[in-house]
Amino acid sequence: MQKLNPDIPTITAFENSPDRGKGLARDMPVRWAFEEVGQPYKVRLVSFKEMKESVHLTAHPFGQIPTYEEGDLVLFESGAIVLYIAQHHSGLLPNGTEARARAITWMFAALSTIEPPILDYEITGYMEREKAWYTERMPILEDRICARLDKLSGRLANADWLEDQFSVGDLMMITVLRRLGRSDMLKKYPNLSAYVARGEERPAFKRAFAAQLAIFNGERPVD
Repeated sequence: MQKLNPDIPTITAFENSPDRGKGLARDMPVRWAFEEVGQPYKVRLVSFKEMKESVHLTAHPFGQIPTYEEGDLVLFESGAIVLYIAQHHSGLLPNGTEARARAITWMFAALSTIEPPILDYEITGYMEREKAWYTERMPILEDRICARLDKLSGRLANADWLEDQFSVGDLMMITVLRRLGRSDMLKKYPNLSAYVARGEERPAFKRAFAAQLAIFNGERPVD
């Protein structure tokens, strides 16, 4: 399915990303989705100060990135943007109605079930390390993550992807699992580690990662 609007969409991204070019910022799955479907896009970089100003808040009421602008359409939230891309281009959703629904279900599972305990673990590690209860809390958070990874690993088993073919569900799930890259948790699940590696080997992922890394290295997007 091809887009009817001829405008090239524009997304926003960090001018100085806190992930230091590791492909963890929220514009990464949007870039990856664009690359998978072959859609050109533009990037407007915003500073942390600009993210809290009225111009950006009009597009993203919570003052975050990314946003998506195409003609009169303005979207925010990376998951919503990726789903919109998948629904308006071929390549990220299967053709069958039920298969499409399953792919979207996995996308929501990534964002609603797998990611929350991972983010809780990250935030605790960054922001609460000096708290008296830190050493007791971290193992609890690890157990919560592993409880979900146990189920995901069992469901994936020896398959390459969560369903019959790579889809938007895999794109978002791999994006989320990559946040565990610096921990040992993912290493406990060889099939999940291999699953993430397969995603990272996709040419579209490599192009998206390189584009985000280029910003960290001081290269500005070209309109």
